[in-house]
Amino acid sequence: MSTGSPENRIRHPLPEPGWPSLEAAARARLFSPVRVGPVTLGSRTWVPAMVPWRATLEGEVTPALIAWYARFAAGRPGALVVEATGIRDVPSGPLLRIGHDRYLPGLTRLVEAVREASGGETKLFIQLIDFLAVKRRPEPAVYFSRFLRIDQGHRARLAALTGDPSWSTADEVNLRGALLGLSREQQAEVLTAREQEALDYGHRERVTDLELPHVRSLPEVLPGLFAAAAQRAEAAGFDGVELHYAHAYTMASFLSRTNDRSDGYGGSPEGRLRLPLEVYRAVRNVVRPETVVGARFLADEVILGGSRVEDAAYYAVELARAGLDFLSLSKGGKFDDAKQPRVGHSVYPYTGPSGHECMPTVWSDSVGPFGRQLPLVRQIRRAVLAAGLVVPVVAAGGLNTFRLAEDALLRGDADIIAAARQSLADPDWWQKMREGRGDEIRRCAVTNYCEGLDQHHKEVTCRLWDRQDLESPLVTLRSADGKRRLVAPGPMG
Repeated sequence: MSTGSPENRIRHPLPEPGWPSLEAAARARLFSPVRVGPVTLGSRTWVPAMVPWRATLEGEVTPALIAWYARFAAGRPGALVVEATGIRDVPSGPLLRIGHDRYLPGLTRLVEAVREASGGETKLFIQLIDFLAVKRRPEPAVYFSRFLRIDQGHRARLAALTGDPSWSTADEVNLRGALLGLSREQQAEVLTAREQEALDYGHRERVTDLELPHVRSLPEVLPGLFAAAAQRAEAAGFDGVELHYAHAYTMASFLSRTNDRSDGYGGSPEGRLRLPLEVYRAVRNVVRPETVVGARFLADEVILGGSRVEDAAYYAVELARAGLDFLSLSKGGKFDDAKQPRVGHSVYPYTGPSGHECMPTVWSDSVGPFGRQLPLVRQIRRAVLAAGLVVPVVAAGGLNTFRLAEDALLRGDADIIAAARQSLADPDWWQKMREGRGDEIRRCAVTNYCEGLDQHHKEVTCRLWDRQDLESPLVTLRSADGKRRLVAPGPMG
């Protein structure tokens, strides 16, 4: 598999920021209000969902997690989206959860902290996610002795490979030992493609595994789970929810062209969109009219055989027609082309070519990382408008200067500008721009230091500030190893 780095890559300098004066910012479209369903954002600035790995192993809110979101809120973006939050009450590591009422007190405290830190200016949404099982890459000896399910096909193929018909009736223990002793090339002749993948990358469930009862029943189960999670979000005080239909996870997999389910939930654009629409309707039916319901999905999957911008435009029109309050677009970030993990580690969806497209660095191809997704977003937004629909479209991807953001809005590429990595580098950057203090902004270096931490489920920080004043007694929140601060310097850090 590819490492994700483009061929003939070059290092791109940070673009000229074009920071506005106080007067220019006051006139800027970026800082003008925008309607998002039943609410109005004070500006078109948006901090998208980022998983910071600050929840407990039980998925509970922690003081460090509250400090993380309060710090972003202090920069007073128009909207702030809380990280991908699991809708099931199942073990999932230090990932935030909303699958049970016991999570409500912590989530309520988080909402209250954001309200206080932003002076009530920032609208707060929470991203709701479902995911299927992804196992760690196993030791070959463990895989062949414990995980591989032996059937007659393995016996027949091994007998044909070796020319020894006795393997057709050999006992299972000897058969497993023989398979382990084969060369990599020989194993590939005996194992199925999915079995080889499980050996090389770790077993990964797909929405097309209809032989698995829990996968086959996803259309019956997921609408209710998403709806219950949305009700909890509303009870905790969130302004709305963002349905996670993007990247490597369950709902995105239903939208993928690779979804060939034969039960009416795949195999065609209408079939692939069926469950996402049913989930949305289930959510909309249980929350109040004043609660925002939007979705994040992919403008392009990037992977071989995956969905392209034409598919995304169709989905966008139909989702808008169904009544979603916003459409937030991303790109890539799939398991299908990810780099092979080390033994004992899980495959990570941002390491292959689709991962690079999702989070490109300054080391990129000739197009570069800044505003890379805007042509796709523009095409999708135009399709929505051409259908006579008015739903705000959120763009992201290297939009880390005033000039990039403002130009995208003025051209009509998007209605709202989202920035994750730049907001992490300086949570106050929106406010500094609005006040004409652009020269004070700490600019993201676009090296993906933060993404490297995320890959290993370490608390996400930024290299530009995580060692600053580390020994100060005022820095009370530190990483598990004590070597990094967890809150960016500034008014609340």
